[in-house]
Amino acid sequence: MQHIYMNGHLTIHSAPSALRQHIEWGLNSLLGSPQSYSWRDQPLAQGTSRTSLEFRAAIGTAAKIATALKNWHYLRFEVHELDKNGGELFRCTPELGIHRASLDPAGNIQISESQIAKALSRFDDLELRENLEVALGKPWDAALEPFRGVDLQEIARLRAI
Repeated sequence: MQHIYMNGHLTIHSAPSALRQHIEWGLNSLLGSPQSYSWRDQPLAQGTSRTSLEFRAAIGTAAKIATALKNWHYLRFEVHELDKNGGELFRCTPELGIHRASLDPAGNIQISESQIAKALSRFDDLELRENLEVALGKPWDAALEPFRGVDLQEIARLRAI
């Protein structure tokens, strides 16, 4: 069976520092080889670390990574895989759990017919808006945005020196 390979990116926004070695072992096992990890302190969550990783792996690897990482309930992460035909995005926070989205080739989230039908199942405007926002992953974006900004804040601080 021939595998189709996709480019992927994993960002772990916060992980308890005690889990770093376990996370690396699990990721290396899923990716089939040792990877290079550069862990940095996460100032928004004391006692946690953050890292990011680019990978090239068989289609579906992002789903396997997300499934493995979500089992460590204290992680905040995003993992996606994308090629010229589209891909998938997974986001997870301890409070919200995991969100999965299909992506078009440009990286935009695609909402399925069943997601739209669910959102339309009630005619309340507010509930319709909330259901569509959940389908798009807006609560996950809002929860992860401060963590995404940490690297940008560090770059700005270093440039100011």
